[in-house]
Amino acid sequence: MAHSLSAKKRIRQNVKKRGTNRSRKSQVKTQIKHFEGALGTGDIAAAEEQFRLTVQKVDKVASTSAMHKKTAARKKSRMAKKLNALKAKQGG
Repeated sequence: MAHSLSAKKRIRQNVKKRGTNRSRKSQVKTQIKHFEGALGTGDIAAAEEQFRLTVQKVDKVASTSAMHKKTAARKKSRMAKKLNALKAKQGG
């Protein structure tokens, strides 16, 4: 248990920041699920729209301390790979 005022304040700050970070990460996960759902239907237009929205959300979260920039890049790369695979399958 913290005794000093500064330590108590730091605990309050950490709780608040943890909630914010968890919320942001949860939003990204939800957006990725929407993207994968659109991929599952096979609708390229819907998948591209969801990809655009997901990339936007990932970039926004990566600009904060909630997600590392390389983690964001990895997620975007994997999603783009899935989208391109769907396009190749539909096209050819």
